[in-house]
Amino acid sequence: MTDVDAFCREIEAYLCRKNDGHLIRITGAAFEQVLGWARQGVPIKIAEAGIDRYFERYYRKGPRRRPVRIEFCDADVLDAFDDWRRAVGVTRVVADSDGGPDVEEPPPATRARRSLASQIDTTITRLTVLRGSDKAGPSLSTALDAAVRALDQLRPEAVKARGEAREELMQRIGQVDRELLDAALTAIDDAARSAIEAEASAELAPFRARMTADAFRSSRQAALDRLVREHFGLPTP
Repeated sequence: MTDVDAFCREIEAYLCRKNDGHLIRITGAAFEQVLGWARQGVPIKIAEAGIDRYFERYYRKGPRRRPVRIEFCDADVLDAFDDWRRAVGVTRVVADSDGGPDVEEPPPATRARRSLASQIDTTITRLTVLRGSDKAGPSLSTALDAAVRALDQLRPEAVKARGEAREELMQRIGQVDRELLDAALTAIDDAARSAIEAEASAELAPFRARMTADAFRSSRQAALDRLVREHFGLPTP
């Protein structure tokens, strides 16, 4: 279960850092809002990512005039939470409309898809940039080269692929991605790998009790994949 007091303290401290050290206490309605995030099982890093989204828009409007209050970040935090739930395949518990027991709510519908060729082009570009940076390091360069070559070979098929052909091609792209993620996890040192594995389990802890063993393994792998992507800056195909 989430330690709600610790969660609220961490959010308050994070907001203070984002506001250049200006402390705004999370009390009253703001506290209830943040408490709601904790009760829904929003991982602390996902809440922080949502806060970052708001600040990015705030900075784009020009020089800041006043510190940001946590209430302004609610929609962005919940959007980031929905993105995370969709990525790892977990559901959210909501009260039954008749006051009965809690029931599972399915993740939101997926967004409109881009063309497969466009997705491949974007992924190749990002992998190529990463390959030329210091972030991935030499330990991942071979796997990045292999992924770029494999995707480049698939691109001509993606231009006209429809129906079953498109689904089959997506499976092949998924296999390329899986091999790259496995190589990335192997390239991480033992201490960093242990930390990532612990974080993946902690993110899912609020949902663990109502998940089957198979569902938990699948969601934990998805959470682990997400964290490995963040560690190296790997794109999602």
